[in-house]
Amino acid sequence: MAKQFRTTLGRTGVVRWLLLWILMVGSAMSPHAAPAQPPTPATLQLVPFTDVKVDDVFWAPRIETNRKVTVPYDFKKCEETGRIDNFAKAGGLMKGEFRGIPFDDSDVYKVIEGASYCLATQPDPQLDKYLDDLIAKIAAAQEGDGYLYTARRLFPPDKMPAMSGKERWVNLRSSHELYNVGHLYEAAAGHFQATGKRSLLNVALKNADFLCTVFAPDKLRYVPGHQEIEIGLVKLYKVTGDAKYLRLAKFFLDERGKPDGHNLYGDYAQDHIPVVDQTKPVGHAVRAGYMYCGMVDVGTLTGQRAYLDAVDSIWQNIVSNQIFITGSVGPRGGGEAFGDAYELPNATAYNETCAAIANALLNFRLFLVHGDGKYMDVLERAIYNGFLSGIALSGDRFFYPNPLEFDGQRKFNHGSAERQPWFGCSCCPVNIVRFIPQIPGWQYAVGDGAIYVNLFIGGAARVKLGDNAIKIVQKTRYPWDGQVRLSIEPEKAGEFDVLVRIPGWATGSPLPSDLYRYLDKSDEKATLAVNGLPVAIKTDKGFARIHRTWKAGDVIELRLPMPVRRVAAHEAVKADEGRVALMRGPVTYCAEAVDNGGHVLNLVLPDDVQLASEHHSDLLGGVTVIRGQALAAGRGEDKSVRTTPAALAAVPYYAWSHRGIGEMAVWLPRTADKAKVAPAPTIAGASKVTASHLWELDTLAALNDQIEPKSSGDHDVPRFTWWDHRGTTEWVQYDFAKPRKVSAVEVYWFDDTGRGSCRTPRSWKMFYKDGETWKPVEAPNEYGVEINKYNRAAFKPVETSALRIEAQLKPKFSGGILEWRVLE
Repeated sequence: MAKQFRTTLGRTGVVRWLLLWILMVGSAMSPHAAPAQPPTPATLQLVPFTDVKVDDVFWAPRIETNRKVTVPYDFKKCEETGRIDNFAKAGGLMKGEFRGIPFDDSDVYKVIEGASYCLATQPDPQLDKYLDDLIAKIAAAQEGDGYLYTARRLFPPDKMPAMSGKERWVNLRSSHELYNVGHLYEAAAGHFQATGKRSLLNVALKNADFLCTVFAPDKLRYVPGHQEIEIGLVKLYKVTGDAKYLRLAKFFLDERGKPDGHNLYGDYAQDHIPVVDQTKPVGHAVRAGYMYCGMVDVGTLTGQRAYLDAVDSIWQNIVSNQIFITGSVGPRGGGEAFGDAYELPNATAYNETCAAIANALLNFRLFLVHGDGKYMDVLERAIYNGFLSGIALSGDRFFYPNPLEFDGQRKFNHGSAERQPWFGCSCCPVNIVRFIPQIPGWQYAVGDGAIYVNLFIGGAARVKLGDNAIKIVQKTRYPWDGQVRLSIEPEKAGEFDVLVRIPGWATGSPLPSDLYRYLDKSDEKATLAVNGLPVAIKTDKGFARIHRTWKAGDVIELRLPMPVRRVAAHEAVKADEGRVALMRGPVTYCAEAVDNGGHVLNLVLPDDVQLASEHHSDLLGGVTVIRGQALAAGRGEDKSVRTTPAALAAVPYYAWSHRGIGEMAVWLPRTADKAKVAPAPTIAGASKVTASHLWELDTLAALNDQIEPKSSGDHDVPRFTWWDHRGTTEWVQYDFAKPRKVSAVEVYWFDDTGRGSCRTPRSWKMFYKDGETWKPVEAPNEYGVEINKYNRAAFKPVETSALRIEAQLKPKFSGGILEWRVLE
């Protein structure tokens, strides 16, 4: 079929046709691929990104940076870290052992996919040749039956039992054998669509054909430990029209959660109950997002509404109590997971960049099915905030987690307090590179004789509507300006509808639920005009419909007011109680220390403070800044909390952490009692802290920050641990600014029983420094190791310049401390 289309349509035609098949969820199906029952077509089809030319102040630079910087940078990192060499080694093209993590194969596939999308919009012979050479290595690594997993081919299973079992498929919970090839399928479809070459597609089809002989109700019934292959199989189905790929995607979904299943992964991997019975998001957020995408794909193409009904319930749950104001999801670092309802912490929010991407991919699919602008509202929130914060303006530095508050010290970003150039697990950098080129493809959609304008991005698009072709030229400075000018230029005059999205943020809803609400009122309304004449806005599913006979030269003008808005969270979100976030248009803001005198966690924004915005073209790539006169909370001489006037400046959240390490906050307290004021001076607080060992994700400052733990297993406060030292003798030490007379200490031990491998120590002792000699304190009352309390150790008073705790860790366990007090 693809060959026939290439012959009749030529290169341009095949690219456009393939895009309609590969990127459009629910597009018309091949006559050779009829499923078991009639499909339920998606309401809409997207206009392919190859038919959209972006030319604006916001997205054009980012798309170009992705093409010129991030694509080659990610390929270079894949070379330096051995990811590409693993394929050459597995194919016998070079000697050597496997390097890295077995799911590193998927990183290479994702960069190929992103590079292919770049080729689809702008020819690049050098990149094209690079991909040809790389694909040859991948093809060489494939085994004769189609199996492709470099780790297993290069590594004896006993060297990596968690990732490669004695037999294929026996460790799918963690091996990523199926996850890897899911990304292979997506890359192969993208490369074929961009170039018309079958080199990578043939590798993918050989692998998929093999899997179809392995997995079936009467054969192996294992399911992937990390969902993704379902999306890839659907893309192969759309490229080839072969229904067996769709059937296998459906099989992997249907086998999940079965009581008699071979691999029950529990709710961590959404394997606790059948997928059609799931009603709320659980477990690993990226796994969940990819599975929900696969459910929409399969449900749309097979006509089985149960998949879509389940995802609809899950989506409603997410937007009602599981999504951050930045459009991010997945608050828990443990398991990179969804949490309980309204569990939306700020400082400890995980919010993996990949999870924001999965959230956006899900919402554009649901938009195509339901034709409702609320899904584009969520997508827009994610791409301008939760996703975009994951990549630096330079295109070569990345966030893995994306917290909404930062104390200036915590190494939240996998061992760093700022964006990193790469990670051991670098799924986020390579996911970004394939995501950005797809954004223009979500700008317009068509369906039922209408054109939908979904996103406001300057540039030009060619839209096919029936037998008419319409050029749309959009001019805007969105998201900094709410003025949008749409020139409608049909090849021939024609009667049809243009539906313009009126974002929820412009009509009183920060997101489509009661999870967030505006505190302030705004009388400004969105306005529409056609050829200068006002048009009444009557929205249906978030869109204003304009019906007329359109001719070349017609112009739609949309004005979206963009006042600064205060946002409050639902009262059940305890982390945001008494706090306010700032928004302007679709952009969420934050306060950074660099703009606010070195600190922001003590800033207070009373409700009556007037806020204004001003654009700075020379700041952070060009941003609009919010300014006002706030208050700074601090302690007076009597140690009581007082406030003084302080200028407030807030910048877009996505742009934080470009100007050095410092405090950051999205949610600001409305009253002084909610501010984080520096604690009153103490001996411990003024001490210099050192330790025998510190885990890279922890901080020494946790010992004397005076932040009270809720329990020994509190993961919402900074912590100190000796991880991953186990069963060893370790120490932690305070050096005083001057000698002090002390007589007791109180220690709050860290213990994450049920979640990790830190326990209270087997025993501990206290030493003081006498000159240059360490001596044990005399007559200590007790060295307690109880959890969920301060363990007080009183001793004969000593005058010293330093104290040291020496702890003997339990065999096979590590340990840590949440707070250590010193008493005079």
